[in-house]
Amino acid sequence: MKNLYIILVAFLLVTACNNDLDQFPPNIASSDSLTDFDGVLNAAYFYNRASVTPMAVMGDFRADNALMLEEPYTEFDVYGPNLKDMEEQFFGPFYTVLYKSILSCNTVIENSTNTTEIGEAKFLRALAYFKLVRVFGDVTVNLESKPSTTDDSILERQPAIDVYNSVIIPDFQDAIAALSNDLSDGRASKLAAQGMLGKVYMQLGDFSSAQTQLKAVIDGAAGAGVSLQSDFSSIFGVDNDLNSEIIFATQISSSISDDYGFSEFWSWYGGLDTKSLRPLDPDLIAAFDAVAGDVADPAVGDLRRAVTIDTALLASPKFPQTGGDDHDWIDLRLADVILMYAEALNETGSPAAMVLSLLDDIRTRAGLNVLDANTINTQAAVRQAIADERRLELAFEGHRWFDLVRTGTVDAEMGQTINSQYYIFPIPESEVLAFDIITQNPGY
Repeated sequence: MKNLYIILVAFLLVTACNNDLDQFPPNIASSDSLTDFDGVLNAAYFYNRASVTPMAVMGDFRADNALMLEEPYTEFDVYGPNLKDMEEQFFGPFYTVLYKSILSCNTVIENSTNTTEIGEAKFLRALAYFKLVRVFGDVTVNLESKPSTTDDSILERQPAIDVYNSVIIPDFQDAIAALSNDLSDGRASKLAAQGMLGKVYMQLGDFSSAQTQLKAVIDGAAGAGVSLQSDFSSIFGVDNDLNSEIIFATQISSSISDDYGFSEFWSWYGGLDTKSLRPLDPDLIAAFDAVAGDVADPAVGDLRRAVTIDTALLASPKFPQTGGDDHDWIDLRLADVILMYAEALNETGSPAAMVLSLLDDIRTRAGLNVLDANTINTQAAVRQAIADERRLELAFEGHRWFDLVRTGTVDAEMGQTINSQYYIFPIPESEVLAFDIITQNPGY
């Protein structure tokens, strides 16, 4: 007999088949009788894992870093209505596992008396909703572990801005108040919550609020043992998981299967999935070529290039295939925070010299010269310099498309006029067909 918890999940996530439901950790089933919520919290972390590869593909293959080569997956580069046909491999699993994570978080938040557990659950719930609104826009909101099964109105999609203001921002704020800067075991921390809240404010264009959170991360980094790696290549690869630059990562283990049963992100990037055996977009090669004359040592070049792109294989070796099944997914690292902080300062009118100096350590590590504020001396020029740096530094880490959308540079960077309704992705058709109250995004 299926327990109430699983029935509620099935109600909210009708995408689920028996296989989905069978994967629920058994200790979630009778949450009313639980006194120890470690297992439920771990389930929230666990479900988040299966969202990684869909978000990686959306972040890089939708943008100008990577290409799909096999139909119908080439729809990622078309910006038309047929992308909803990718539900089975991308949007369906992504949607399902994040709501599973949210329900686990709700159980912890409602029932645990452990402040740290609740703080971690708030962090994970905010992270899940942040992913959902960036991908789908308006989404269903459920903040209860036992939502009503008789009122379909709870499934109605809520405006994205309301989800930001009523769920994502308050949850990250609560996580900041509840957590410490202990980054042990890869769990959520105060530093991670501050960094993600800064990213949320950047998404919303609230640069002043973003500054506050991102500066707190930078100021608190050393005390938490966080620092830029001296060697760019030492950030990536299974042997470098949870290195000093990582503020938060989704941990992956080959010994534990998850709800995503397809090729994982390292295979997509490395050209090992038959749908895109040579995924590297020539535009990214050109972006690296563009800085070739700005290196400290022409014989060496940009040290990120060989780590990020292989022009012979037309793929990315950033996450080496050796040990691939155990690569963690980097959600937030210090270089990302520094670049966002520089962007926030520039958008609020800080002097070019002050802003550009923040990029010095990142560029020096890459073997590039520092930027000259006498030459790059306007807000627009500094903005472009930061955007260019983000692209090269964070390529194949799932950021590119979402950066283009939030900065309003989709058309300029993609070289075509793209209808803004395709900035977000289709709600899984199975959800739309199951409940009349769940509507599809325009254009799909």
